[in-house]
Amino acid sequence: MPKSGDVVLTKVQFTDTFEIKKRPAVVLFKELNNIIVAGITSNLKMKGIPLKKKEGAVKDSIIKLNYIFTISDKMISKILFHLSTKKKELVFKELLKKISDLKTK
Repeated sequence: MPKSGDVVLTKVQFTDTFEIKKRPAVVLFKELNNIIVAGITSNLKMKGIPLKKKEGAVKDSIIKLNYIFTISDKMISKILFHLSTKKKELVFKELLKKISDLKTK
């Protein structure tokens, strides 16, 4: 069973087509049968958190915190590797920045 910080290979439906492909994603959290993930791309021109080959990625990539979606465990082909504690902390901090507008003052 995947856990927070796992990089998994999962089926992803693209937002601009009905096409479904297998792509890597980072597990953010799991609740009941829902697994919330952030997509990963090898397009280094995109904004996000760098993920290097030496960290376990197939090639240098970007964790896209602007591309968060829900999957089920049945959509996961396999767990590829686990993010380091330092990288998980960076993901957490960047997510907090993105949702800071929800905070009431």
